[in-house]
Amino acid sequence: MQPYQGRAAPGAGPAGLGRRKDEPGRQVRPVPLPPVQQNLNYYPQIFWVDGCADAGAAPAAPFPPPVPDRSTKPRSDRERRSVGFLVMFLLILVAFTGVGLSIFKIFHLEKEVDELRESASAEHIPPVSQKLTGKKKKKKKREVRRAAHVTGNPAQRDLPLEWEPTSGHAYTSGIQYRDRGLLVSEAGLYFVYSQVLFRGSACDSHLLSHVVYKRNPASPGSLVLMEDKATNFCKDQRMWARNSYLGALFKLRKMDSLHVNVSKIALVNFEESKTFFGLFKL
Repeated sequence: MQPYQGRAAPGAGPAGLGRRKDEPGRQVRPVPLPPVQQNLNYYPQIFWVDGCADAGAAPAAPFPPPVPDRSTKPRSDRERRSVGFLVMFLLILVAFTGVGLSIFKIFHLEKEVDELRESASAEHIPPVSQKLTGKKKKKKKREVRRAAHVTGNPAQRDLPLEWEPTSGHAYTSGIQYRDRGLLVSEAGLYFVYSQVLFRGSACDSHLLSHVVYKRNPASPGSLVLMEDKATNFCKDQRMWARNSYLGALFKLRKMDSLHVNVSKIALVNFEESKTFFGLFKL
């Protein structure tokens, strides 16, 4: 606040004393001062201008609210739902696409595995597990199963008995059929068996014998391995039949040749299920 010195306007009343027209909101209060000189016919007055606004003055108008931007309109609930449905549809589509690609990849891998297995079995290519792990399995040498089973041959006329090595149930594996006998090509422990069915139309007192023996070029002569002899095998003058079976375990040498003899060829039934001969290595 600043003091104001001046002369009061003539004719101004007390209410209007010290008020300026350009300051309607200010209140002027006169401050009396003592006289300075005797020859002055007036008393100077100092006016104190109060900078405070009149209590009854009108308050200043507030700033107007900002005008909303009309370029961006608020979205309605329908538009929001449409956007939500679109986003959900896109997510579901992406999920189904991923599942489809996974199934296709699995199917493709299974097909490749099957092709590799087929090629491995045909061309001895290492299996898929070996390719993945990088470990090479040692190849096991396939051992030949040494065995033979020969059946009766009705076309024979002399001893030892002649056999059928290939037809019907007969077979040979690692064992040779040579000179009416089974030739052993590898030494080892073998189970040897033979069965002969004797059958006649009339009973007589002949001796029935069934013998399995072996030969070897390194040893002269033959060695009987098994033998079966029978007497009084029938009664009266009727048809009869007798089965003779031999079987045992033997240690055979290389080049051993095994043969079968009977007492009477005419009494032998040469059906393959009734008369046979064989061996196999343990």
